[in-house]
Amino acid sequence: MRPVDLARRHGISTQAVRNYEVAGIIPPAHRSPTGYRDYTATHAAGLAAYLALVPAFGYSASRRIMQAVTCGRLDEALEHVDDGHSLLARDRDTLRTVEAALSHLGAVAPDAAAGTRAPYGIGELARRLALNPATLRAWERAGILTPPRDPRTRHRQYLAQDVRDAELTHLLRRGGQPLATIATVIGELRDAGSLDALARALEGWRRGLTSRGLAQLYAAGQLSTYLDSSGGSAVTGSPPERETH
Repeated sequence: MRPVDLARRHGISTQAVRNYEVAGIIPPAHRSPTGYRDYTATHAAGLAAYLALVPAFGYSASRRIMQAVTCGRLDEALEHVDDGHSLLARDRDTLRTVEAALSHLGAVAPDAAAGTRAPYGIGELARRLALNPATLRAWERAGILTPPRDPRTRHRQYLAQDVRDAELTHLLRRGGQPLATIATVIGELRDAGSLDALARALEGWRRGLTSRGLAQLYAAGQLSTYLDSSGGSAVTGSPPERETH
């Protein structure tokens, strides 16, 4: 088929089709005796696979997946797919962590921790949480706590929001969460501005993860179709035989 036919089928420009060929996302086109490109059903399947991969794994990863397939490096392509699945799983785990934290802190006001008289010094906050001050300093180094400093003494001043963040961090640490995950949780809370706003944001986050998961399922089918259509010519070896029942 002509470049324009392939482009129309997928709602893109003919130049985009050529660019994908040059980038190795789809195999080189066959050439007519006069030099015109002639694309096949395999090219159409490859382009469909790439366009399905993009919403599932992003542009960069999708490009790497297709380039690896086109060059016959199937294991490398599958490793990139695995990385995308792992990232989605980590995002889901973080979402569950934040949701669990919110359920435990439901009684805490959005802009202050219950019973807080701010500001606290580091020793006072450590006693409130039954922690060592060194632990609070470690959380600060990890980017979890960001208490302001008294301009005169340079001592840390933990305000109501800082106390809330420290209490949330303490809860997550008791649950075995690593500091990197907790930093993400606290960052999400700060960006949202309050627990209520974060709860609403998490609903959108969950919908986004669901969309990504469904997109990955669809993309896997399109990629499998592409591998089947190539008859093994685009990869090292042939795809595994399907079981028949």
